[in-house]
Amino acid sequence: MSETSGFDVDCPTLNRFVMANTRDHELVILLNALGTSCKLIASAVKRAGVAQLYGLAGEVNSTGDDQKKLDVMSDDMMINALVNSGVCSVLVSEEKEEPIIVPKEKAGKYCVAFDPLDGSSNIDCNVSVGTIFSVFAKKEGSEGTVDDLLRSGADCVCAGYCVYSSAVELVFTFQGGGVHGFCLDPTIGEFVHTRPNMQFPKDGGKTIFACNEGNSNYWDEPIKKSIAIFKEGPKPYSARYVGSMVADIHRTLLYGGIFLYPADNKSPKGKLRCLYEGIPMAMITEQAGGIASAGMFEGKIQRVLDIVPDAIHCKCPIIMGGKRDVQIVYDQYKAAGIETPEL
Repeated sequence: MSETSGFDVDCPTLNRFVMANTRDHELVILLNALGTSCKLIASAVKRAGVAQLYGLAGEVNSTGDDQKKLDVMSDDMMINALVNSGVCSVLVSEEKEEPIIVPKEKAGKYCVAFDPLDGSSNIDCNVSVGTIFSVFAKKEGSEGTVDDLLRSGADCVCAGYCVYSSAVELVFTFQGGGVHGFCLDPTIGEFVHTRPNMQFPKDGGKTIFACNEGNSNYWDEPIKKSIAIFKEGPKPYSARYVGSMVADIHRTLLYGGIFLYPADNKSPKGKLRCLYEGIPMAMITEQAGGIASAGMFEGKIQRVLDIVPDAIHCKCPIIMGGKRDVQIVYDQYKAAGIETPEL
């Protein structure tokens, strides 16, 4: 690194990193479009109060949630950037019931699924929110259809999230690669590489569990017993639950611990969307050395990345964290007589 008077004259930006590691010009353009979207959303989130962007937009999204004004704005920002990037053919947004097919004259080889503003129910009280995305390449011979996205995480080319908080951080990974973090430097308007090769703490890290215990009456017994174990003993785990998946996963990745949003009697298929929440977060978690399980789902314990979405807004359960803590959950399922894979 070359520095002059406190300035980095050889700044490792997002675009430079992607080019150096992929040599794929279209992927550079795609990540640039996603980065631009995140900068725009970050600006809107920062100015939400003074620009009167708090409150409901008067609509509901694809999964029946009330849309906030910032949901709609963030969605428009991402769609406009991706459609006009020239490298996308199909887009799926949490805020849109149907997929968006990019006009042929603007179409490219990539298909992107995204949640433009995850955790937006927290926006009015100024709690961290974020953006999540997964990227797939069109199948050979395809002109770009929803089937190009309805695939398991094994086919995911790139996955990432951006968290909007005291700093704006973009974290992403390529298929088979490491996990890298980029912080938005507001003085130059660029994402700068600040967290190389992010990894879950080898020893499991801090003893933290994150889940919505308000759903505990609906959980199965192994999940109830797991949470009881986390809370017992001379040094019980700390409970930390933000309610924005991006914030909870980001903390878990950096500090250690476990995040759970399991299937239950009320939501047997889970609550989080598979294509643009489960798969991208699972890919990041696994490639950072963690475990990304769906827990008990459709009759068996399975990895999130093995699930093949059957619809663009389908849901899946999530149990993500380091081996130390996910093993505790698996042990409870095993004790209940359920076939459980080895970690």
